[in-house]
Amino acid sequence: MAQEKPLVIEAPDLQERVAQRVRAARAGRAMSMKQLARESGISLPYLSRVERGDGNISLAVLGKLAAALHLSPDSMLADDERYGADYALIVELLKRQSPARLREIRKALLDGASSGRGKAPRRIALVGLRGAGKSTLGPVLARRLGLPFVELNREVEKEAGIALDLIFSIYGQAGFRQLEKRCLDRVIAQYPEVVLATGGGIVVEPATYELLLHSFFCVWLHADPHEHFRRVMAQHDARIATPELQKDAMANIAGALEARRKLYALAHADVDTTHREVDELVGQLEQLVQKHSFGQVGSALTQALCA
Repeated sequence: MAQEKPLVIEAPDLQERVAQRVRAARAGRAMSMKQLARESGISLPYLSRVERGDGNISLAVLGKLAAALHLSPDSMLADDERYGADYALIVELLKRQSPARLREIRKALLDGASSGRGKAPRRIALVGLRGAGKSTLGPVLARRLGLPFVELNREVEKEAGIALDLIFSIYGQAGFRQLEKRCLDRVIAQYPEVVLATGGGIVVEPATYELLLHSFFCVWLHADPHEHFRRVMAQHDARIATPELQKDAMANIAGALEARRKLYALAHADVDTTHREVDELVGQLEQLVQKHSFGQVGSALTQALCA
């Protein structure tokens, strides 16, 4: 099957980004290269190579440069320059907020940015680990609401022209995530109303997950790890056909659920699907969709930032 676009694995040139950041920060502080070398404890010839973008910089050197320039090490790698000075200041403002305040700010931004204020959302996304019930509940919910149903992983397969396991084998995790983001963009453009079942790992890619939260009413479906495993086993997946593989699969399910729990919890609502019937669960999902409405961002966001 021919692809609409060739798959390109984008790998930003971190050495050049660090070089630009060091040059800009040094110039902004009116420091000579000699001064920066002295204050950072890095030799002048090596610093010169770093600023040219051809120095194979280590984490230790990055930390020394950041300290000498009064920057955080992560800011040396962040792509702030694309968004201008406002972005950098907003990031610093957010860093000073408590986790609870950040949740309020994020919710205010998402709620106020929605075009469906005061109406039940017409794009619904189901998130959660494999075996949570997304592919089972999604089509039934879509029929009840009179909406189309889309599985994002199937869209990725169509985009690539190959099966999911081959995508990971050939292109790796990074390649899959780029395809996933591309397909999510297309679903948003194509479907003003839809029920979407997402892949379990979509929450680990911040840009993709932010877009999902911004554009959909997201419901986290979850179950007891043993229930997840039982449902995966019922799918007769060849990847877990032996006792040893099954043991690894159970450990992976429990580990992934724990590692992603805080990310999944950012969804607008959650439903525990453990030992519950489809009709009961779809009824609960319908109620959540109908009860959800988007508020105004203005005063809520202002209060969240300024309190």
